[in-house]
Amino acid sequence: MPKRLKKVSEEVLHENPWYIYKHDTYIKPNDEIGDYYYSELRGSAIIIPLLEDGSVLMTVQYRYLSDKQSIEFPAGGIKKTQDPLGAAKAELFEETGWVATNFVKVATMEPSIGFSKDKTHVFIATLAEEHEQHLDDTEEIELLYRKPHEIEEMIRRNDIWDGMTLAAWSLARHHIFNRI
Repeated sequence: MPKRLKKVSEEVLHENPWYIYKHDTYIKPNDEIGDYYYSELRGSAIIIPLLEDGSVLMTVQYRYLSDKQSIEFPAGGIKKTQDPLGAAKAELFEETGWVATNFVKVATMEPSIGFSKDKTHVFIATLAEEHEQHLDDTEEIELLYRKPHEIEEMIRRNDIWDGMTLAAWSLARHHIFNRI
């Protein structure tokens, strides 16, 4: 079993509203000092929204770093005043305009454990009432409704390539297929 590394120091190199960038020093297994650089976030929530007919709601939005459109589940960061469920409800409403009657947390994951200290909470939500989207000034989000078997096919074709969406689907798909 690998040894636990002992932290010697921690410093904040940069901080902004979305994350903190840190540098730690630690003792390596050979007793030398090592450097570790990483980001630290407040966490996020990702929601797999279901309609009564078994359809799943997804979003289509442009992703700046990849310079292309991405098909995803609604998701977003947890603000200082929110817990994971509060963030899930807020992001679902903001990005899609939908309100859900029931949220079931199916998992917590750490999407990038090698370079980011961050937890993502995965929810399945039962949609109840549709309103207007409340998008940020940087967002243009289209809504996409698909059946679970269509999502599986979209994944096989690599139409869905967002890592958090793929991981959330992997963690929740058996719950969804058991409902239909």
